[in-house]
Amino acid sequence: MIKPAPILLFTYKRLDALKNTIAALKKNDLASESDLFIFSDGPKQLKDKDIIDQIRTFLKTVDGFKSVTISASPTNKGLANSIIGGVTTVMEKSETVIVLEDDLLTTPNFLTYMNKALSEYTAEKKIFSISGYSFDLRSKDQNPNTTYLLNRGWSWGWATWRDRWENVDWEVASYKEFSENKLERKEFAKGGSDLNAMLDKQMSGKLDSWAIRWFYHQFKTGGLTLYPLGSKIYNDGFDEFATHTNGSEKRYLPYLDKEHQMNFNFPKEIAISKEYQKKFQSKMGFIARIKSKIEGFFK
Repeated sequence: MIKPAPILLFTYKRLDALKNTIAALKKNDLASESDLFIFSDGPKQLKDKDIIDQIRTFLKTVDGFKSVTISASPTNKGLANSIIGGVTTVMEKSETVIVLEDDLLTTPNFLTYMNKALSEYTAEKKIFSISGYSFDLRSKDQNPNTTYLLNRGWSWGWATWRDRWENVDWEVASYKEFSENKLERKEFAKGGSDLNAMLDKQMSGKLDSWAIRWFYHQFKTGGLTLYPLGSKIYNDGFDEFATHTNGSEKRYLPYLDKEHQMNFNFPKEIAISKEYQKKFQSKMGFIARIKSKIEGFFK
């Protein structure tokens, strides 16, 4: 019997979205066996205090899990610091974590998929993280329980292990050397044409992202991320509160796993799936991103 990994849920000021996220999560078979840690960030401005007070009142009513622990920050840490700090804290007592934000809707087999994948690859250090989300990369009538490996992580419902997380250099000490290495930057871009620009903005102070530093570390260490062909996550957060993504939701529409089976086909070979890497590039390559931006502009 697998002991479920703790679930970490990060929230700011989306009360309705938060309620939907928790309602969906509670429908998972393993919810009642899982410890839930909720991190509520503090207000950026005085005008945000009322909604955050409402959120914290709601959080006191959350049930349906083995335990619920609420961490309410009196100040605004921002998403990057909240996630880095929250994951690191829980990892002091747990070897694994499953991480969600307050705009992510899960399928009823999300927790089963995440926990089985964490168990499957505990000893396989090349597997850096598990993603619950996936683009729609299927061919007709493909089994949604198929899984595949890419060299880029994703931040919409993910899981990892302590021994992968604790070695991340959040200061990105190797950035200067990397920024001058055209071949390395070209290789990094195979994980998505957005990656180099995101890292440059992070290091110049124009972006505050934990995820791009996480992706960069994975790239530098040759790590892989497991994805499900049938997405276990739907991102409900393309609105005025979106921090880093807007105007491009059409591209991110997943093929949701509607079968909700509890057994999954994990890759026998620990290597990038060439088939799905090519399909992924059709979504995250340079041309696809330009097309998405144009569509968002005229929306």
